[in-house]
Amino acid sequence: MNRRQFAMTALSYSRVMGANDRVQMGFIGLGNRGDQVHEGFLEYGDSRTVAICDLREDYLDFASTKSRSTPKRYADYRKLLEDKDVEAVAIASPDHWHALMFVDACRAGKDVYVEKPLSLTVSEGRRMVQVAGETKRVVQVGIQRRSSKFLMEAVEYLKTGALGKISVARGFHVQNEAPNGIGNAADGVAPSAEQWDKWLGPAPKVPYNRNRTFYNFRWFYDYSGGQITNFGVHYMDMLRWALGKGTPKAVVAIGGKYGVNDNREIPDTCEVHWDFGDMMMGFVQYNANAAPASLRGAEMEIRGTLGTMYIYSNKWEVVPEKTTEVLFGARTPLDRASEKAYNPSKKATLEAKVVNGTTSTPPHCRNFLDCVKSRARTNCPIEEGHTSTANTVIAHISLRTRSLLEWDGKAERFTNNEAANRYLGYKYRAPYKLG
Repeated sequence: MNRRQFAMTALSYSRVMGANDRVQMGFIGLGNRGDQVHEGFLEYGDSRTVAICDLREDYLDFASTKSRSTPKRYADYRKLLEDKDVEAVAIASPDHWHALMFVDACRAGKDVYVEKPLSLTVSEGRRMVQVAGETKRVVQVGIQRRSSKFLMEAVEYLKTGALGKISVARGFHVQNEAPNGIGNAADGVAPSAEQWDKWLGPAPKVPYNRNRTFYNFRWFYDYSGGQITNFGVHYMDMLRWALGKGTPKAVVAIGGKYGVNDNREIPDTCEVHWDFGDMMMGFVQYNANAAPASLRGAEMEIRGTLGTMYIYSNKWEVVPEKTTEVLFGARTPLDRASEKAYNPSKKATLEAKVVNGTTSTPPHCRNFLDCVKSRARTNCPIEEGHTSTANTVIAHISLRTRSLLEWDGKAERFTNNEAANRYLGYKYRAPYKLG
């Protein structure tokens, strides 16, 4: 057997593994990100698509065609959860549906891969953590950077302390949507009143507007927290993981609709700062200008006294500080004491470093499948997903209330602004209830 024949045989084996080894998957929400997650699971022969659910027939058709099977089709996710053939589900619905679908899936005895952000509100996320624990389900939150090998290496590098004392870490999301953004679609008559009502689910009843549906829902507070909770949760989670942080002591965010003329509610431009007591984290969202926001066009940067790590979607690199003199100027006695405390000898050996890799969904799906079988803890378990999501949710509450908010991470309450606490949850539209 030559090398090519061997490779093809191995590939064929991976796709036709014994049925007993396959995880029987159901997929809820199949558009955009849902399609990407479904495709991520289809990379592996021990994942079998047995059921799919969406309100749109064309999405169901597309998912069925690519599934390599003949999955059962559902318009109501609760019917899919009743399907005894389904062992685990992937939830990729709009954010305001995550909590309901997740809790119902856990109660139905299904393991769950749930897309980020974990929840729309902090109180929903806390309830999801509780139910996952009560039902002992395996959960993977779809923050896939935790399953990227090159980012695991970045985390290990940072643990060495080579960058010195970390003072600030930031993430950036920049693109130019000016001048018209998502446009100014007028309210109108829904193509199907029944489907529109089902899409809204627990959210308030409002007239149909096509800008509130599909990907554009991210710009309306009833369904999402905008890019702070969309891309921002990826960066918050990566930086927390890399630096061993939990919840901040305070958060402040400011921004507005400065460059885009459309009917979105969430600003096109904002900056967030989280105070962790011994360092600051930040998030920058510029959606009316696409020039790189970091010095080197990176998605994230981590700044230490001895060097800076820049993190991209496909690599990370370290750039040392130039000299001790640059750091400490005239070197007064106090400066020299600080220099000694920060161990400048490390800086002398700190060299530029680049590590290449990839950030993709399939490895995260692989980890979930393995954990469904072993019952081990996933790379992004529910508790970590909740903490990262909650940190971004409180940021958009600061943005909405235009206030600096002091945060009690244990109680999950603001301590200096009682009015802001009302945004930590919301009353579901009848008859929806979170179990």
